[in-house]
Amino acid sequence: MKISFVVPAYNEQVLLPRSLHAIRDEIARAGKILGEDAEIIVVNNASTDNTRAVAEGIAGVRVVDEPRKGLVQARWCGFAYSTGELIANIDADTIIPPGWLSEVLRQFERTRNLVGLSGPYEYYGVPKRVNMVVASYYRMAWLAYVINHYILNVGAMLQGGNFVVKREAMLKLGNPDHRFSFYGEDTDMANRLSKVGRVKFTFRLPAQSSGRRLVGEGVFTIGLRYTMNFFWATFRKKPFTEEWQDIREELS
Repeated sequence: MKISFVVPAYNEQVLLPRSLHAIRDEIARAGKILGEDAEIIVVNNASTDNTRAVAEGIAGVRVVDEPRKGLVQARWCGFAYSTGELIANIDADTIIPPGWLSEVLRQFERTRNLVGLSGPYEYYGVPKRVNMVVASYYRMAWLAYVINHYILNVGAMLQGGNFVVKREAMLKLGNPDHRFSFYGEDTDMANRLSKVGRVKFTFRLPAQSSGRRLVGEGVFTIGLRYTMNFFWATFRKKPFTEEWQDIREELS
């Protein structure tokens, strides 16, 4: 199966190269050929820094522009330009580890009705105790998902920035809900995909992500905010939080 990596990027000139090189390395490890059975699309999402130039400087990366700022807008723009049977949505501060792509391909080849696959984050740039708290949060979130999905028969779970979807399933979703420009966009996607096929969250598909938001706004504040948006998107079909703070690294 051909896979398209879609990487939304707003003012990510600092962290974007590491993410893109990790994707390139993983494509090679999985035996895929970039430009043939794998592609990388960076969506320059209204950046005001050198994000576009940085992405263009990495071989094999295609850059497209989405002037409407927002994760949903950027992800769907990247999807429109993609050609793969699988669409991997990877955030610009996310680093996929060795074995990530092989696990993705194994999961989709093994389960024919699988339309969405995701895994948790481990954060870099934060103390070890923060990741211990995050790990506990993920397990509670997974338990809530199990109750919602298998008992209440509603909802599903994806981690935004570390998930893969099938093209044929995306084509069945219709237009994106632009109310979910940041918070809740992954839950909204999971809920809609679950009406098309199976959506799976597995701890076998971890990825690393910057802990800048946890440091900038606090672990418990972010945990509560994501929890509220998870339940709002699942049961009220709208985000709990409609505004967000952009936290970016400065060039040293």
